Amino acid sequence: MKIQLWSVGKPHDRQLSASIEEFTVRLRKYYPAEWFIIAPPKHAASLQIADLKKQEGELVLNQLQATDFLVLLDEKGKMLSSIDLAAFIEQRATESTKRIVFLIGGAFGVDEPVRKRAQMVWSLSKLVFPHMLVRLILAEQLYRACSIIRGEKYHHI
Repeated sequence: MKIQLWSVGKPHDRQLSASIEEFTVRLRKYYPAEWFIIAPPKHAASLQIADLKKQEGELVLNQLQATDFLVLLDEKGKMLSSIDLAAFIEQRATESTKRIVFLIGGAFGVDEPVRKRAQMVWSLSKLVFPHMLVRLILAEQLYRACSIIRGEKYHHI
């Protein structure tokens, strides 16, 4: 199983980049994992929000494969504990999922067709975080979940 972490927006912030990379490297001990930063459409600032979301959504949908399991990160999604996330990842592996795509949408969220394509909508918190921080939390939580699956000491129960 491969794990892909997609984020609509700008490249990793220099201040958080090292930490994001550290947890991504740790995650790779368990599964092939990589980041894809999807650049917003040109002239995004001049677009209406609905048009921006539509264009971002088309970029995302065009890159997804039919067999991808899409997890959309959204503040209105289902909340999971770290142990729940570990069970979710283990279930995907058991079902021989080829690729899980974790998507962090654009600044205004995602277009409805992307939401409908997602097999799961996951909320990290009821709080809203900057994209860069979400990237770090996502990488760390995926690493934590994998360490839970393997019974390693990183996660203290």
